[in-house]
This record gives sequence, structure tokens and C-alpha cells, in this order.
Amino acid sequence: MLTGLSIRNVVLIEALDLEFGAGLTALTGETGAGKSIILDALGMATGARSDRGLVRAGTDKALCTASFTAPKSGAIREILDIHDIDVDEAEDLTLRRSVTKDGRSKAFINDQPVGVKLLSEVGNLLLEVHGQHDGKGLLDPSTHIHLLDLFGGHQKLLLACAEAFTARRETQRQVDALIALQAKASEDRDFLEHAIGELDRLAPKPGEDAQLAEERRFLQGAEGALTELTAAEAAFGEDGAFEQRLNTALAGIERVRSKFGESESPARKSLDNAAGALERALLEIQEARSAVSEAAQKFDVQPGKLDETEKRLFSLRAAARKYDCDIERLVEARSDFATQLASIDNADVDLSRAQAAAKKAKAAYDKAAEALSKARQKAAKSLDKAVIKELPPLKMERAQFITHIEETGESALGIDKVRFQVSTNPGTALGPLDKIASGGEMARFALAIKVALAGKNDAVMVFDEVDQGVGGAVADAVGKRLALLSNTAQVFVVTHSPQVAARAAHQYLIKKSSTGSTTTTHVSLVADDAREEEIARMLAGETVTQEARAAARQLIAS
Repeated sequence: MLTGLSIRNVVLIEALDLEFGAGLTALTGETGAGKSIILDALGMATGARSDRGLVRAGTDKALCTASFTAPKSGAIREILDIHDIDVDEAEDLTLRRSVTKDGRSKAFINDQPVGVKLLSEVGNLLLEVHGQHDGKGLLDPSTHIHLLDLFGGHQKLLLACAEAFTARRETQRQVDALIALQAKASEDRDFLEHAIGELDRLAPKPGEDAQLAEERRFLQGAEGALTELTAAEAAFGEDGAFEQRLNTALAGIERVRSKFGESESPARKSLDNAAGALERALLEIQEARSAVSEAAQKFDVQPGKLDETEKRLFSLRAAARKYDCDIERLVEARSDFATQLASIDNADVDLSRAQAAAKKAKAAYDKAAEALSKARQKAAKSLDKAVIKELPPLKMERAQFITHIEETGESALGIDKVRFQVSTNPGTALGPLDKIASGGEMARFALAIKVALAGKNDAVMVFDEVDQGVGGAVADAVGKRLALLSNTAQVFVVTHSPQVAARAAHQYLIKKSSTGSTTTTHVSLVADDAREEEIARMLAGETVTQEARAAARQLIAS
């Protein structure tokens, strides 16, 4: 329910705050007083197209706020939850929008900034406008299928169809993906088989990269080291010549020492020291010759070993570059390639299974869509009868109405395209409602449809001049139907008809006044005697007679 509307600086309205109650509310006033401005402001607050033309002259910004009873559940609540908009069930849900004189717009829901698209999405669920200012509603053919489903009570069928469509789309997506995989499988197979074969021949080992790099550094320095060690060996002389000279010197010392016997003379001690030094030298030279020889053997590497090591190292590095990974990951890359190849090899089996699942899902969708379509065909006949029954009292006894259903592409809503078609004059062909009906006729068709849907829709309904061009009994019939609708939903009507206004539970009078060069629109609630006087004025015109007042009392009481 719309509980309030606040307007600031919109066209002729400077400041206006309105509170609304349940049931039927009539907006009345002379032509040009500004009734359409109220609807424009309401549309602005709920996301309808608005521009800087709504900004009151001499001001910078127009601002409109519409307050609604907070929804406890349903589509609106789901949308708000998805967008993390807090809703307190004990407080109103507020939709607010501003438009500057430069055309910039800002939108808010419960004081949280939102896009105008979201504001409009929520606003469309809260409010329906039918008639002269209907920018959506029946003028949008996409809404017709939802109205038919609402009339037919197709919620369970719609849910089953939507679930089947989701499964159908997902299984078909899997089929398409596998078909695409097969299309490039031949090229991929050649690459994968070549890569696996190459890596199998290369047979990389964990840690091999670091080991080969270290071995390469050793081999690169081995040749120079061997040359130095060979020279060191040569310095010892060949065939033990160096040791032989030491032995000759030692033999001479021994002969001298034997001549002095075991004396303790200093000369004898010197000879003993010399002999000991020569003996130690012989031992050290032998150990040195052995150590140098052993070291030389270590650096005496196999010819071509460096080339062999570098070739292996470079092959590993080339493979890593080729397959865009580290050398350490070549083993893992080989495993990945094998997995991909196995996937290709299994593609036929996977595709066959996916196609079977898609076929089953399509059959389930076709069944659900067909059941929904049959239900719509049946509901369409009942809706047509219900709407046509309402047309004669609305002075449209010669009009025709038909719910046209034709098959279209698959969607979550089924396979049907629904469009209301009408003929407003005898002998004229049926055509789309949004193309054939005038503004007043559109509002009356909407009223007839809404009466047929009474109790099945909780959106706030606004009818703009639904009584255009009619009076007397027809206007009274319009009023009765609006009152009937207001038993289950909040209804607003912009009207010039006293018969319609008298049926309302609440009536607001819209007036325009001028002061100097300034024109302002005012809105006031009329009740009791003031309301009787306003209904009488609507009946009689400028001069209100006692007869008009009596007629007004009778209308209000009826």
C-alpha cells in the first residue's frame, strides 16, 4: 500500500506531503489544475522516465519520495535481499529520487543509493499506472503473459517450467562444450602425443637441473686444473730421480756418521739431524707425489663429458621453455598432458552421456512447457470471457478482446508469446491493445482486466481518467468496479466524474492558484460537508444548487 507521497519543486508544486489510506482514493480538480503532476511525481519516485523538465522554474532540484508498506515476502523482498537493502517490516519502504536542472538523477531505496534501473524494477512491482500516463503496464506487451499466468494461477507450472529450462540449458551447455572439445581434439591430440613422447624420451628427474649445472661448472674448470696438476707431477721428475738424489745424499750422510761412531759430539748430532731430515723428506715426497697423482686422476675426465652434460642441460631448459614451465615441473606437465589426452580419448563417451542427459532434459522441458501452454490456452478463454463481460457497462459494448497466444522460442516462461488484442469499433480488425486503444480506452480495458484479476494482485493501481468521455450510468459502472477492486487492493483514480469520485473512500482536491507571476498547485483532502460540496460542484459546475447538493449526498450514500 502507498502510505505517503512527498513532493518538492516539481513543476507547479513547491512543497507537498500527502498521506494515503487503504481502499479507493479519488484525485479530482479542474482540467489543468495539476493532477498529471501528481502522477509524474509518483512515477519519478518509482523509477519512471523523468527529466529536468519536471524541475520547478527557479529551483535547482526536484525531489520525490514515495512510501509503501514494507513487504514481508514475495518478489520485492527477494530483490531487496539480493541487493542487501535493509527492510524493517515495522517501517515503510521508501523510494526516493531527485532530478537536477542539469538532468542529473539520483535514486535511493530506504536511504541506500541505488541505480534507477533497480528503483524502476522495485517500483514496477509496487505500482501499476493505467491510462493517459501509462508508460508501462498494458502498453508493454511483455506484461501480458504475466497477467494471463496470474489469472490462471499458473505458479506451480511456471516453477516447473523454469526449473526444467535451467536443466535443459545446463545439459545443452555441456553438450556444446564437448562438441567444441571434439572439434579441436585432432589438433590437440597430435600436440599432446608429441609432447608426452618427447618428455618420455627426455625422462627428466627431480633435482636434475641443479645437479647438471654443478657438474657443468666442474667440467668447465677441469681441463685447466689437470694441466696444473700434470706440471706438478713433472716437477717431481721421472722414474724417481728426485727420490734417488735424496737417497744418495742420505747414503753419504750415513757413511760420514759411521766414521764418528756413537760419540755425543756436536758434529755427530748435526749428522743425526741431517739424516732425520732426509728420511722425513723421502717420506713426504712420496706422499706428495701420490696425492698429486690422485688429484690429477680426479680431473682426468672422459673426453666429451662436458659436451654431453651441456647437451642434457640445454635439452631440459629448451623443453621447459617450450612447455612454459620450470624444469622441475616437466614431470608434472607430462602428467597434465596425459590427463588431457585421456579426456580427449573419453570425449566420445562423455559426449554420448551428455547428449543423453540433454535429450532427457529437453523432453522434461517440452512436457513442462506444453502443460503450461495448454493451461494458458484454457485460461485465455476464461480471461477473454471475463473481460468481455465487463466491457458493455464501461460503454465498450462493441469492443472485442482476445488473448492471442503464439509459439515462440524456448525460455524459462515456456514457449508462448502472449499479447492482448482488441477491436474498439465494429468491422475493424483485431490489433495489439497497445497500438489500437486510445488513452481512455486503454484505462477502461485495464479496469476490465483488473476486475477479472480481482484478489490476485496486491500492487497499488492507478487509473488515469478511466472515465474519459463517459458519464451517467457508465461512469457509475466505472466507479462500482473501482470500488470492487479496492476491496482487495489499494486503488487511485484521477477523475472528472462525480459518480466515480463519490465511490471513493478518500478524495483529494487539486487546485491551481496564481500570485503575480508565480503559479502553484495545491492538494487538499476533502471530507464530510466539504466533500459533498465538491461532488455537487462536479455535478453542477460553477453554480452549485440545492438539487446538486442533494444529488451529491445520494451519490456518496449509494
